[in-house]
Amino acid sequence: MAAVEAEAKAAEKEEEQVVNPWEVSAKDGGKIDYDKLIDRFGCQRLDPSHIERVERLTSRPAHVFLRRGVFFAHRDFNEILDAYERGEKFYLYTGRGPSSEALHLGHLVPFMFTKYLQDAFKVPLVIQLTDDEKFLWKNLSIEESQRLARENAKDIIACGFDVSKTFIFSDFDFVGGAFYKNMVQVAKRVTYNQAVGIFGFTGEDHIGKVSFPPVQAVPSFPSSFPHLFSGKENLRCLIPCAIDQDPYFRMTRDVAPKMGYNKPALIESSFFPALQGETGKMSASDPNSAIYVTDSAKDIKTKINKYAFSGGQDSIEKHRQLGANLEVDIPIKYLSFFLEDDAELEHLKKEYGAGRLLTGEVKQRLTQVLTELVERHRRARAAVTEEMVDAFMAVRPLPHMFD
Repeated sequence: MAAVEAEAKAAEKEEEQVVNPWEVSAKDGGKIDYDKLIDRFGCQRLDPSHIERVERLTSRPAHVFLRRGVFFAHRDFNEILDAYERGEKFYLYTGRGPSSEALHLGHLVPFMFTKYLQDAFKVPLVIQLTDDEKFLWKNLSIEESQRLARENAKDIIACGFDVSKTFIFSDFDFVGGAFYKNMVQVAKRVTYNQAVGIFGFTGEDHIGKVSFPPVQAVPSFPSSFPHLFSGKENLRCLIPCAIDQDPYFRMTRDVAPKMGYNKPALIESSFFPALQGETGKMSASDPNSAIYVTDSAKDIKTKINKYAFSGGQDSIEKHRQLGANLEVDIPIKYLSFFLEDDAELEHLKKEYGAGRLLTGEVKQRLTQVLTELVERHRRARAAVTEEMVDAFMAVRPLPHMFD
């Protein structure tokens, strides 16, 4: 783990982009350099062979997020696929830090992809709601953190997860027993200096923050969930997440073999950019940087027209002559996440890049796509009852989790 510390410190000295679980920002207002991030974190790029293999093993088309490189990096994904090909199952683990009443589109990305993985591979899923983390990092009471966790669970359930294969838990409610034993095992194997090297803690941080990483680490181990995985201690774990969560799992992968467990595998996404441009990720603390699942059709239209950074030229004549800069254009970026039709996306990029389509026309198409997506989600969430939340969060065996 000394190497992990050294590269983290070196990266801080460069003072280039900052990417950690609590802050994401690019250097001098530029774009996040994902190649540098891969080098710094030590993960690998996904390539076309992975996508082809997923399609072959699941007998279904790859998700749009996989095809278009939204999920672009991994750790040991090949090993998960090798094991699956041998007939060995795995389980999925992802999570959410409940700091806001409603989710924005950036929050939905990992859950939409995780839902696809659950359906395609027919595997169980655990979803951690880190209400304790938000109490430690934000100005929230314990009660408010717990309330937000439950509200966020409704948005997560609305993504369509299978209750017979899914366990959602809040840390305040669930931590204890076998889960806590694994936390203490992890904590004993990571020194304070290592934690500082990985997470950048300072002398001003309270000890609650320093003690939190094992909480997010141990859902990677099946023995943390005896009600689900008793007798399946060698079950592998795959974690779909945004790449800013990687530090937690670098630490976890380092200690896993010392505890007799498989290292968790990861499949990692780029950030869903703010409306204002690609200097970081959408932020719940700036409502105009994000499209929320609670936004009305009018809100969505206004935000896109007013705030979505355009790569179009500043006059129609110039635009017709030079075309749009697709590299910086946020409407095209958002369409590449959420417009399902590959042929239509290519057509829009080609026409807009050549100046034959104007910014307003591209923004209009994006408004349609996002309004439909948000409306669909809102209908699904309205159908989620308190009883459904209780069912997903009940500590129970899942006898049909591999069916």
